Amino acid sequence: MNNRVREIQKKIEELEAEMESLLTSAQEKFYYHVAEGRIFFEETVREYHKRVREPVLLFIKNANLLHVLLAPFVYSMILPIAFADIAVTLFQFICFPIYGVKKVPRSDFIVIDRHHLSYLNVIEKINCVYCGYGNGVAGYFREVAARTEEYWCPIKHARRIKSPHSKYQNFADYGDADGYRAKIKKDGDKRGD
Repeated sequence: MNNRVREIQKKIEELEAEMESLLTSAQEKFYYHVAEGRIFFEETVREYHKRVREPVLLFIKNANLLHVLLAPFVYSMILPIAFADIAVTLFQFICFPIYGVKKVPRSDFIVIDRHHLSYLNVIEKINCVYCGYGNGVAGYFREVAARTEEYWCPIKHARRIKSPHSKYQNFADYGDADGYRAKIKKDGDKRGD
């Protein structure tokens, strides 16, 4: 079964590489490039984007009333999101060096760049920054948790879980006591056991 899991994992990696290629081709299709962390659109594209931007007052006028009423609740989530960001960063800063676990680069997960799009008005830009930050923190948190679980309890669950994290496929199978002990022994050097 482990060979089959590795085959599937290889296919997933190939599909991810294909996805990356398609995303890169979007740069050509929409006439932009990324250099030194900055995004550059061709001048004609920037001008077009400004022309199609919906003015803020029209955006508010056309907004769904329920969305407007829920906005304070939605944006109040910034506090727990920021707290999670700080807590996870402190956790890995303190614990990972002691465990010998490689730290998760926060910038790999928290990407804030959509506010540079000229076709978004200021409200849309704020929404995009908020969602990018929230989902970035969630991904960052998940990867830190994955590395923690890989260190302390690398055993798959008996029941299938939806969308397992990046380390899960390397865990010992549920019920495989020998596989678990072999994994712990193999990883013992990094654990200090």
